[in-house]
Amino acid sequence: MINFISAAKGGVYSFGSHFSLVLLLCCLLSAFAIPVLATDFELVKEKVVAEYLLAEVDDEAIADLLATQKPDGTWPGINYQDVSRTGFEHYYHTGNMVSLAKAYRHPESNFKDNQKVKQAITIGLDHWVQKDYFCDNWWYNQIGTPSNLVAVMLLVGEEMPEKLVEAAQPMIGRAHLNASGARPSGDRIKIAGILAKNLLFLGEKENFEAVLEVIEGEIKFTTGSRGLQRDFSFHHRVDRVNNTNSYGLSYAEAFVEWLVYTTGTQYAFSEDKVKILVDYYLDGISKNLAFGKYLEAGAKNRGIARPGALHALDAKTPRKLVQATDYRKGDLEEIIRIREGGIQNVSLSFAKYFWQTEYFTFQRPNYFTSVRMYSIRNDNMEVPYNSEGLKNHHRGDGTNHLSLTGKEYFDIFPVMDFQKIPGTTILQKEKLPDPDQIQKPGYTDFVGAVTDNLYGSVAFDFISPHDPLKARKSWFFFDNEYVCLGAGIASKGKQPVFTTLNQLLLSGKVHVHENQQTKVLEEGQYAFENIDWLHHDRVGYFPLAPEKVELSFGEVIGNWTTINQQTRAPKEDVAKDVFSLWVNHGENVKEETYAYLVLPNTSLDATKAYTANDQIAILSNTSAIQAVKHKQLSQVQAHFYKAGKLNLGNGIEITMDGPGLLLIHLDGQKIVKMAVSDPSRKLSKMHFQLNNKLDLKADKLQVAWDAEHWISKVTVQLPEGEFAGSSVILGN
Repeated sequence: MINFISAAKGGVYSFGSHFSLVLLLCCLLSAFAIPVLATDFELVKEKVVAEYLLAEVDDEAIADLLATQKPDGTWPGINYQDVSRTGFEHYYHTGNMVSLAKAYRHPESNFKDNQKVKQAITIGLDHWVQKDYFCDNWWYNQIGTPSNLVAVMLLVGEEMPEKLVEAAQPMIGRAHLNASGARPSGDRIKIAGILAKNLLFLGEKENFEAVLEVIEGEIKFTTGSRGLQRDFSFHHRVDRVNNTNSYGLSYAEAFVEWLVYTTGTQYAFSEDKVKILVDYYLDGISKNLAFGKYLEAGAKNRGIARPGALHALDAKTPRKLVQATDYRKGDLEEIIRIREGGIQNVSLSFAKYFWQTEYFTFQRPNYFTSVRMYSIRNDNMEVPYNSEGLKNHHRGDGTNHLSLTGKEYFDIFPVMDFQKIPGTTILQKEKLPDPDQIQKPGYTDFVGAVTDNLYGSVAFDFISPHDPLKARKSWFFFDNEYVCLGAGIASKGKQPVFTTLNQLLLSGKVHVHENQQTKVLEEGQYAFENIDWLHHDRVGYFPLAPEKVELSFGEVIGNWTTINQQTRAPKEDVAKDVFSLWVNHGENVKEETYAYLVLPNTSLDATKAYTANDQIAILSNTSAIQAVKHKQLSQVQAHFYKAGKLNLGNGIEITMDGPGLLLIHLDGQKIVKMAVSDPSRKLSKMHFQLNNKLDLKADKLQVAWDAEHWISKVTVQLPEGEFAGSSVILGN
């Protein structure tokens, strides 16, 4: 039987048959002054309650809730009739009860132990249990409502009327391990966490321990299914769409929550599980973020349709990890410094390819960029669940966002042209297809990247699932610049094809260098036949081949409701200044190409002084091979879509027996380091030949030197299974 005390009535409700014995024991302990130590179960409960009370209480807001609550326990401004997937404002009702409960318990609130507050919670809860509001969206029934109600129970439940608390239990109980939403993913751990908190409230120790085992057991790799992937990305569904910084973020935060609650108790997580959790937070979540701090547009799905979607994350979670473990403490502390102190002193530099998710990120201290793709292995985009993200059709088509501050795309989405997504090549239709046509499987398998963890390049054999359009797209990333190549671009019809260099919020002046003159442009639309470069917002854009470059910048008016039909979506028009730059390939194109260089974090003067030919040589840009050499770095990045030969310069030739990606570090005529990968994931071995001697040593490398023909015959053992598509690094 559940035990409750009613302070308001000054009485004790039934505690069950053991109450007298418990009371006698308490009296004896008090008489003999024997210290009573909290059990681990009680200690965890205390930590949970303490977590609820960490944030300050807004006493003015509490006073307003008290003043506006109606006699029946409801609040004005909430539509209590709409229980649809796009509505259910009832969540504000239970949220108000949580706010009141925190004020009632918070030691620094003016409303601590205030009987009016307790009465407001009581009538609010009474209204809820009488109506038992049930949403068409399962999330509110199994997560949203139970989460808020269990918070109320832990904070003030022991002072609520017993019958009212018992009446709330079936609603909290919808968060159980066999619930439809308790799939092996972020929602399973959320539901298990709610259940565990309720068991703390109910005092059910054995059941609590069983649920904790389930929570800890969910820290695991589930490649090919929902959950954490071997590359530290996260799949919420079987569509294999990147959910690392949506569902995967809440997945990690839920684990970290319980890691902190259980640290120092008998329920503490094992060291192996803690290491997986830390690695996922650092190598998955943080490398999906711009500067380890800002939610990044390329990694988001329908969430971009919510105002504030690309906000900065705080340091709360990494701080909890540091307090719970010493594992990778230095890396966690750097993320904390960035989150709390800004990105001015970032030392992060990496190239990371999430091969299970077809997503690539590249970080340097002064810029972050990403590429999002899909293949026959992954769908292109999340379904626009609950009428959010209604124009996301092309947001996986080789999307390439660039960030110097983390704020370049903040809330641009109600005014965005969704057929000019940064990095994409798109057929310009009169309108996008219906939202139910957004999610599509990919048509090609040659989609991937090669990295040595510091540098990397990305290849996308792109066939649009929406339009009669195909292209072979590549990105080559270096320290101070990156190069974007397109070849074999073909489409049918009278609609033009655009490749968009960038579309972002307008910031500052726009300069262009054309016919040996630098000009400042006024807001408007422009078409250029042969410019040398264009500079905007500390970024230089350099066409590396003759292109018809078009530009538009100025005010754009839009509305959130065009991409989000939730009742909470703002209804007012939004006006923002937007910069858009693209290459116009024309109509009914065949074998078109593009080539441009992006120079991030550069001043106007530095852009004027930069000469692309001094740094970059395009070795090939065809449907067969796309390759770039960085002269200063002595580095070649090459994409072979089929067998072929490539001249690397300095008399070095490489001949590939089949498709593959290469990243080569040179010292004169000598290869000192390599990385290779097979985007198609069909090969167990990669074979190629060099017209000089290869002296690299590695476990997965075999080199046969043919002195007579002066050829190195090279075989590389490729990763298989859940690591297929990842890179093999050869040399130090």
